Amino acid sequence: MAQWLPWRKKPSLPTATDTNAVELEPQLTPEPTEVAATAPLQQEEVSIDLAEETADFEVPIKSPGIWRRGLARLRRVLTTPLGELFRRRPISEEVFAELEEALLGADVGVQVTTQLVERLRERCRRDKPEDASALRGYLKEEILALLRKFPVAPLVGESRPWVMLTVGVNGVGKTTTIAKLAARFSREQKKVLLVAADTFRAAASEQLEIWAGRIGVDIVKHQSGASPAAVAFDGIRAAIARKTDVVIIDTAGRLHTKSPLMEELKKIHRIVARELAGAPHEILLVLDASTGQNALQQALAFQQILPLSGVILAKMDGSAKGGMILAVTERLGIPVRCVGLGEKVEDLQDFSAEAFVEALFSQEETEL
Repeated sequence: MAQWLPWRKKPSLPTATDTNAVELEPQLTPEPTEVAATAPLQQEEVSIDLAEETADFEVPIKSPGIWRRGLARLRRVLTTPLGELFRRRPISEEVFAELEEALLGADVGVQVTTQLVERLRERCRRDKPEDASALRGYLKEEILALLRKFPVAPLVGESRPWVMLTVGVNGVGKTTTIAKLAARFSREQKKVLLVAADTFRAAASEQLEIWAGRIGVDIVKHQSGASPAAVAFDGIRAAIARKTDVVIIDTAGRLHTKSPLMEELKKIHRIVARELAGAPHEILLVLDASTGQNALQQALAFQQILPLSGVILAKMDGSAKGGMILAVTERLGIPVRCVGLGEKVEDLQDFSAEAFVEALFSQEETEL
């Protein structure tokens, strides 16, 4: 049975004598084929330093330099070489070739780079600027238009409980991202429940449990190796009974190249949808921005099996490859919901196309 681990108080799971409770159905039993398919995952996992993963989790202090600081490396790799390109010089094919090289170097991707360069060529043919310095403004406008194609809605809507299913491969920062989201919602006076459906990775449930304790939110978990769908099932039932505002379901890091593991993820989605109409309300894919175009391939694979509603890009501050944010937006056709611009709680920011572009093209450096 599920373990209810309360941190603010000690609620018990509903019982048959509780007239206001919702009766829990028996725990789901994984199908034999699914158990066999997921068993090898236990052998592939590595141990986790829980002390390192659960470092001090401070209350955020707003800083106007968060975006400039978080995008400093991407800005250096993209806009620094463009500074030479954008100087007053005649517009030529050499200029466009240098622009293409800079975009590819920032891991924007071939398809989006080609689109941007062609649009700039068209702007130049139409507007006939005097020199290449005009390309700076043109590029800002084109990137902003690309990122604005998919408006960013609030993460939590009106339905209660509001269920968020988080997916992603191992090592992208998914569990830490969940903890940051939970801390944010808790500060907003929302009642949060974490569901530890990553039952195969070594110490995964324990890691999420420690985060729950630090943040002060409740968690539902099973023993290691249990059916992930069963944990999700119990989590939804507990959330309904306890009138929870937000449910965040952690799932095992799926290797997107292994079909049986992706099928298990589809089963979790079916169970959640069956137990609560309209759920999951958000299916968020967490990607490591530092992995560049490989992250895009992961995203495309996940989108084939789940109706993703948005992407969270973690570790945007850790690599110059953050240009893949443009490729993700364009290729997936879904918005980037949040970006991780650092290790602190406040560094997980709601995505803003305007803030991103202004920080990217800012000539003011912020000390890291």
